Amino acid sequence: MAEIKDPENTILIELKDGTVVIELLPDVAPQHVERMKTLAREGAYDNVAFHRVIDGFMAQTGDVQHANMEKDYNPRAAGTGGSQYPDVPAEFSKVPHARGALGAARSANPNSANSQFFISFKDNDFLNGQYTVYGNVISGMEHVDKIAKGEPPANPDRMISVKVAADA
Repeated sequence: MAEIKDPENTILIELKDGTVVIELLPDVAPQHVERMKTLAREGAYDNVAFHRVIDGFMAQTGDVQHANMEKDYNPRAAGTGGSQYPDVPAEFSKVPHARGALGAARSANPNSANSQFFISFKDNDFLNGQYTVYGNVISGMEHVDKIAKGEPPANPDRMISVKVAADA
């Protein structure tokens, strides 16, 4: 596992194959970072499915409303929900959507991000300046690469647990 420099701004996502370590970017996207930390601390992301995984593009998850595989997973509704909190406004920056970038999923409205996010499998420069990047995978990308593919996957993988490293 990578060296954790700032445990308060590092997320640990436990997947079936191991831990993914994400360094958050509070100086770039403070509202998105705070939302992720809040939901992680509430346990809202635990057991949430990767509901949209496009090979060679990205893995999307975070629908805490419709994609908890132990409570209310519904493949038809997964990806349509958010959290109990209001949407987060866009925080676009010059940070690229490179391999391992954590991006805010949203609707056509740039200010509609909520709880959902995606991790890029490769450099996705066409997303630059259009979606908020608020973190980067610093360890465990090989586990992200193994997430079951599909829209939705036939047997989706899930985030077993999501924690702020300072709390782990």
